[in-house]
Amino acid sequence: MAAPLLRGFRNCLPTISRLRFFSVSSSSEAKRVGTHNGTFHCDEALGCFMITLSSKFHGAQIIRTRNLQVLDTLDAVLDVGGVYDPSKDRFDHHQKGFDEILGDGFTTKLSSAGLVYKHYGAEIIAKAVELDAGHPDVHTLYRAVYKNFIEAVDAVDNGISRYETDQPPKYVNNTSLSSRVSRMNINWYDDDQSPEKEDQAFQQAMKLAGDEFMDCISFHAKSWLPGRSVVMECLAERKNVDSSGEIMLLTRSCPWKLHIFDLEAEMKIDPVVKYVIYQDDRNDKWRVQAVAVSPDKFKSRKPLPSHWRGLTDDHLSQVAGISGCVFVHSSGFIGGNKTYEGALAMARASLSA
Repeated sequence: MAAPLLRGFRNCLPTISRLRFFSVSSSSEAKRVGTHNGTFHCDEALGCFMITLSSKFHGAQIIRTRNLQVLDTLDAVLDVGGVYDPSKDRFDHHQKGFDEILGDGFTTKLSSAGLVYKHYGAEIIAKAVELDAGHPDVHTLYRAVYKNFIEAVDAVDNGISRYETDQPPKYVNNTSLSSRVSRMNINWYDDDQSPEKEDQAFQQAMKLAGDEFMDCISFHAKSWLPGRSVVMECLAERKNVDSSGEIMLLTRSCPWKLHIFDLEAEMKIDPVVKYVIYQDDRNDKWRVQAVAVSPDKFKSRKPLPSHWRGLTDDHLSQVAGISGCVFVHSSGFIGGNKTYEGALAMARASLSA
């Protein structure tokens, strides 16, 4: 896929108008999008940013109010009003009985951000990468951006924990986008608690959330998607490396760990890959790395042999019976050799260990 240009989106942040500053007029060309005033959260800040990237609401004015009579006159409403009706561009998720999800394998309850993304996300991504909305790469990116960005915003806003446990977390993490947006609300001790100051803070929150959203699309289009293609090709060729199918040669440097687990499932690979061999770009030596049990775990599916771990150079070569060995990490998750043939021999020996 050609590198996406992602033109123009960073300069299209909509303006926010206070209720008392606008007059309802049917002759107005600009669409008006409503969300609640008061304390804001990441989901409506991101949702307002995203909806104004759509063709229908490009350049829309953001109206912050809880006045239901005013909200009824607006072209779209997010995170307030108690209604989810995409045919009328109503995207609230607080009402009793609401259980909307993205689908396509995702089961997290949607926030206002997820609702906007569900109905306008594919269009936004297609524009950003300059492809037709029906292109398969657009659907792949749509799922990836939801999984790696939007879903966390939905889950945090709906109070869904990452882990099915009652145990307290081992450390505090206030670095998430939702946490950072929350801290942009006016401080309680600030002398200026005016609606104007609040709207300025919301505008900054929209910019923060919007910039990270666009960065996420850019990363997935420019780096993640091409890397996925590389890993897919390497998985398809793995049995040409070793008949077991459990050793993969990475033919081009890329972040393969982002893809291997999903692609193994999609391509129905069995048995799964135990080792990945690749050339170290810094010194032309070769690495053999054990694949982790899952994307978020350090434990390897099959670590390099315990009697190799912590050894280097000639000593390691002697113990392993393989020439050109450079090192094996003390945990057994990675090792090195001077040649491709040596790295492959290390992987094969590890398989049978």
